[in-house]
Amino acid sequence: MDDDYMASFTPLFLTESLEMAMEVENENSKPSCFSCVFDNQNGGRSFSSESYLASGSLKRLLLRLDPSPNDYEEDTVEMFGFQWVTEMALVESCRLLFGLLRQRIHGLENLVQMSSSDFSQAANLHSEAESIRHQCIEFLHYVKVFIFRYLEPPRAENDGMLHPYEELEAQVPSLLVEELHALTLQIGHLFELSSSVLAAFTIQHQAKLFPPSWHLLHLHLDIHWLVLEILHVLGEKMMRQVVYANHFMNLTGENLTSISLFETHCGNLICDLISISINKYIKVRPSEALTSHHYPCTCIKELWILLIQLLDHRNKGSHTESFWSSVNKNLKNIFERPSSSDRMSVFETNQCKDPLSFSWWIITHLASLYQFDRNGNLDEKKESNWKFVEELLKKSIDAQTGVLEEQLRMHLQCCLTLCSFWDLNLSVATILWDYYSKNLNSSFTVPWLGLKGLANVSKTPLSMLELVKSCCCDQQIPALYKSSNSYLIFLSILARMMKEEAENSGVHPWKQIKGRIYSKFHRRRMQELTEVGLQNFFNLFLMLAIVAEREDIVSRVLDLLDFLTPSSVTVCQRALIWRGQFAFLLIYVEKNMDISVLAEKLSNAFREKAKEFLVNKNDYTQKQNLWTLLSTYIDGVQEVFETSCNLNLSQEKLLNDGFTMLLPACRGAELSMVLNFLQVVLARLRSVHKRVSQGLQLGNTAANAQLPLVAKEHHLAVASALWRNFFPYLKSQRMAQMPPSPQLADTAAGFTLLALDMPSKALSDLQPQPVLSMMQLFGWDDMVWPQLVSRYLSHLIQNSALYEAFSSMGYTSYEALTVRSWFRCILQMFIDQPTGMLAKTDAERTVGKVYMEQLIEMTRLVFKLKEVENVLSKANVEESVFKQDPKNALVQFIKAVGRTYGGLQTLPEKSAMVAKTLEYLGDVLKYVKPYLKVKGPPEGLQLTYWIIGCLVKFWAPILATSKAQQLLFRIIDCLLLPHSVLQQDKELPVALLSAIQESLPLYLQHLLLLNLKNYLILGLSFICCQSQTQGPYLNQLLGSIIQQYFGRFLPSSPTAPGAGVHPMVLALCSSVTVSQMLHLRKTTLNVINEHYLQFKGNAPPPRLASVLAFILEVLQRTESTELHDINLVLPAVLKCMVLLNELQVKKISTDILQYMVEGCQAGSGGEHATQLTSVFRQFIQDYTAVYDHRVFSILEIVAVSDQTLVTCLIPTITQSLKDSEHKQGLGRNTAQREAYKRLLSHLTEAGQNEIDTKNGK
Repeated sequence: MDDDYMASFTPLFLTESLEMAMEVENENSKPSCFSCVFDNQNGGRSFSSESYLASGSLKRLLLRLDPSPNDYEEDTVEMFGFQWVTEMALVESCRLLFGLLRQRIHGLENLVQMSSSDFSQAANLHSEAESIRHQCIEFLHYVKVFIFRYLEPPRAENDGMLHPYEELEAQVPSLLVEELHALTLQIGHLFELSSSVLAAFTIQHQAKLFPPSWHLLHLHLDIHWLVLEILHVLGEKMMRQVVYANHFMNLTGENLTSISLFETHCGNLICDLISISINKYIKVRPSEALTSHHYPCTCIKELWILLIQLLDHRNKGSHTESFWSSVNKNLKNIFERPSSSDRMSVFETNQCKDPLSFSWWIITHLASLYQFDRNGNLDEKKESNWKFVEELLKKSIDAQTGVLEEQLRMHLQCCLTLCSFWDLNLSVATILWDYYSKNLNSSFTVPWLGLKGLANVSKTPLSMLELVKSCCCDQQIPALYKSSNSYLIFLSILARMMKEEAENSGVHPWKQIKGRIYSKFHRRRMQELTEVGLQNFFNLFLMLAIVAEREDIVSRVLDLLDFLTPSSVTVCQRALIWRGQFAFLLIYVEKNMDISVLAEKLSNAFREKAKEFLVNKNDYTQKQNLWTLLSTYIDGVQEVFETSCNLNLSQEKLLNDGFTMLLPACRGAELSMVLNFLQVVLARLRSVHKRVSQGLQLGNTAANAQLPLVAKEHHLAVASALWRNFFPYLKSQRMAQMPPSPQLADTAAGFTLLALDMPSKALSDLQPQPVLSMMQLFGWDDMVWPQLVSRYLSHLIQNSALYEAFSSMGYTSYEALTVRSWFRCILQMFIDQPTGMLAKTDAERTVGKVYMEQLIEMTRLVFKLKEVENVLSKANVEESVFKQDPKNALVQFIKAVGRTYGGLQTLPEKSAMVAKTLEYLGDVLKYVKPYLKVKGPPEGLQLTYWIIGCLVKFWAPILATSKAQQLLFRIIDCLLLPHSVLQQDKELPVALLSAIQESLPLYLQHLLLLNLKNYLILGLSFICCQSQTQGPYLNQLLGSIIQQYFGRFLPSSPTAPGAGVHPMVLALCSSVTVSQMLHLRKTTLNVINEHYLQFKGNAPPPRLASVLAFILEVLQRTESTELHDINLVLPAVLKCMVLLNELQVKKISTDILQYMVEGCQAGSGGEHATQLTSVFRQFIQDYTAVYDHRVFSILEIVAVSDQTLVTCLIPTITQSLKDSEHKQGLGRNTAQREAYKRLLSHLTEAGQNEIDTKNGK
């Protein structure tokens, strides 16, 4: 019948005996044996199905059931190849059968000796050896069955005659004892087996064919166990009466009984198993003790379990020796090693070098075997051996024993493991505490573990607490060897006892042991503690505070620490004390207990040290020592805030006025640490406050509904402490002489958001609108460092709550002022760089890179402002083009504003746009004043002229308005016409003139510099045309600018190295309206005529060739000739051609002349031709008398391009010739007339007519 089906109908009151009887049908008839061969059908069990445990053999033995209920039911049984009568075999042939058994054992031993490495015989040898082993096991199982079924128990003395069979039967028990004794003598000790046989333990269990040595070894194990089973069954059958081996006693005179044989054989077997374990332990490292088992194969493991079950079962039924008692006795013999004991020959043969560690090791592993029940299944049975372990523990900590830390760790690992197996014993903790209380200053290190073995003094309160917590929770004990020292393992043992004893007994063990712990600490002992000792001190009491009465313990710790005088404590010790106290604070926070008492004690100590830090801020050594303590306090407070759930436990007590003294004395990394800490506290406060406030809004009506209200009060107290003790320093640093650290901006942003969340606690000078005041202080103030502003605003620009706050208070300039700050941050991006042209250091490059990344992020955020998005949308500007370069982005925004203004139609719209634009811009000249003041750095000057040039060019219509003209005049005064420029005899600084050259490739440097000036001039020319009220003044300014910068950027020679395109040329040739171009051209040429083409007598002006080259380039690029060109330029050019012989000047002048004549040809007869003719008439009249040949040469050149023009001039030339002759009074001047005739010959018909006329006369 199916097992499950039967189980469902089995009454609950059935005993195990009846259950076993019902399972008989399903039992395997194959006799039980030791087997470490696992098949795939084992079902995940720990032992083979043939084993004594899994087959139920042990269970039947202990329940006094038939050992093999399905076997030996026939009248005869085959044993050793012969048929025997089942019920009589052992009575009639006991000695013969045991003799056959010994023969088979001997035969198997011979097979072992005969076996070789010939694999062809492996199968035959395996089969034969397996058969012999099976016969031997089967016979011994038969002996058990015979005793159980057929052996009659002892009867009362009977005077009557007994049947001969009955007489033989009565002798069977005695014969069995004798034969079993003889069998044990034959097989001997396990350790006496040859090494080749013992090596069979290492054969892989997955093998299919085993050598004879494997079968012999396992047969020995079977015999050792079956002898004990048979003796136990015999004793039960004989009703526990002593069976004497009469024949043996008569022969030898020695006493041999069933009980003595059982005890002797059991003791020998345990001794053998311990010997095998010693051989295994020799190869075990202390760090691997718990993971290295004490048995070479599962058969030995099973044999240990069988012994545990059998001996403890017998111990319960009678006063026989228990398993632990027998093991303890053997282990004690290892320590004593008496030479007279036969049993100790085992230990003399296999000497154990470290019997103490071995004892710990094997006791721990044997204790784990108690988890298996009589079926081989896991059970929760606990059978402790604490008394013997206490003796081991005393030896482990005995100074005379000389146990090293590496051994002690392993011993305590074993002890901790035993605590998990057995009911706890407080005496163990007492023994260990007596030892460790005397050695608190020890570091408990293992040298060969390297850094892992060093004493760890915790660096932070949280790490100290986490270390102790690890001692209070279930851990992977094998890993503790390397991760923990022996002292921490002791704390784990103590913590486990504190917790489990309290749970099981209801009486907290702390009350039993605290007197012992407290008594070890007094004033002298506390003053003797080193830094390591204090660490161990805190580890102990932190652990106790977690598992016991924390308030009592903390109070005691504070009293003990008061024994330490300031003079007796080093800086490192004081820092450790603070960390320890903070660790207690963290426990309070975790348990949701108020921390005010301990927090005030700590914060008062912090205040004193912060005061010393301020006083000794110039004493480096003293400052370093104090900073060790102060940084410890900061770390501790930060961890308290980070681990606090609701910040309702008086955390504000930790933020006292000590910080007001600490912050002014901090420098560099110190300040960075404090500001980072402050940011953490601000963020934590805001996060917790938000969560608690949401709980209040939800209307929590639970029992803990009062919690949010209390928490909110504490939050306000924390906020007040932050504003009072931190913000004044923050405010004072916004205008420091050096650029502030990024953390300052981050922290200021945190305070701004705190003002948004809890405005009532902001300082009085920020009220009534603290958020607006914060923005004005750190975001919109033109005097604050741009690095601070850009980072500060980047935190806040996209904050929706902040935007809503400004909207609700009706402050409409929020976005415009933010854009203004963005303008300033970009313009001042080089403000902190040195003005010289020295190479930048790596640090300066890094700072510049960080700030550039910051500006990129700020630019991205600014372009998401609604006002900016609106401007860009109207101007059709795409963000992707310039999002990576803030400077280009600014220029694009300037262009977009200009386009947007140009698209407006109504006057109110334009007026509003001008106002908004000026709000965007602010006092732009104030932003660049630092560059102009020191004439550097070059990058700053480049950026200044470029950006403001773009402003003047693209915002020209805006700057032409009455609202913006004052700004324009200031731009001209500051950038183009400063006092230094007006001093013609004084050279401008190199940095100013080289502003572009350091940032771009050489061939572009000059071009860009010209472009910068070009933007300004173009814009001004437009404004001069547009402005009505200030037209004359603007024209005057424009002329002054041209006058100053035309010469500044004019090369010494047209062919001078580096001579490029003059900025005036680019300005004149840009695509502007005709009126703008004409106005600028006229002004430029007028300035050139007045200041750069005037001869001093006959001496030419300086750089004349360059001036003429400029004029020529303008004519070439514009491809047009204007009236004012003729009036302003042509007379001077003609004068140069007449008076100068320099080839370069004459060539350029000739080219100009040809360009102007050709430019006027299209208008011949018109206004241009008339004006041109007028200029030439005046030229002829002025120079013919003296320079007649040159005049005629020039006119010949003109005639090539325009004969009509020269033809019109014939009357003037003729009259001038006559006047010259008349003035000379010498009659006709033949040379002049010949020159004139040559000129006329170029004029075709009109010229010939004039020649004829003169000849006729």
